[in-house]
Amino acid sequence: MFQTLDGFFKLWNFEADATQKILNQLTDESLSQEVTSQNWTLGRIAWHTVTAIGVISSRTDLTLDAPTEDYPVPTSAKFISDSYQQARNAFSQAVKNHWSDKNLSDVQDVFGQRLSNLELLTFLIQHQIHHRGQMTILMRQAGLTVPGLYGPSKEEWAMTGREAPKM
Repeated sequence: MFQTLDGFFKLWNFEADATQKILNQLTDESLSQEVTSQNWTLGRIAWHTVTAIGVISSRTDLTLDAPTEDYPVPTSAKFISDSYQQARNAFSQAVKNHWSDKNLSDVQDVFGQRLSNLELLTFLIQHQIHHRGQMTILMRQAGLTVPGLYGPSKEEWAMTGREAPKM
């Protein structure tokens, strides 16, 4: 947990880098991967992860240039990845330019919930982590290599020639 903007940016940058690693692995073909026709596709989840930054920010006093339309889902994995890079950077810059440590306790109405800026920043990080978990499952189903985020992935362990620990 963080209590300062410096602490937030350390965690945000680590988690945003992890999300970027996932998005960089996607292919145009993999975007249509789904568990069932009633569930979101890999592309839809990836694009939602991008647009959520702008959508959530639009409910605050922050202004930034980031996509906010969840639909239609782009058909280019590179476009999704590049859009995430742009949105995460725009968000970081907006927070740096408009908030200070003193603003972390300010409360805003976000989708009908009263959240402090600290809670909002925490939510944004947790939201990305949640959807990364969904994406990694769909990536494996699509035959993509999943990069290690908090340690080596199954594929990265295999490249070392050692057996991965049993979980």
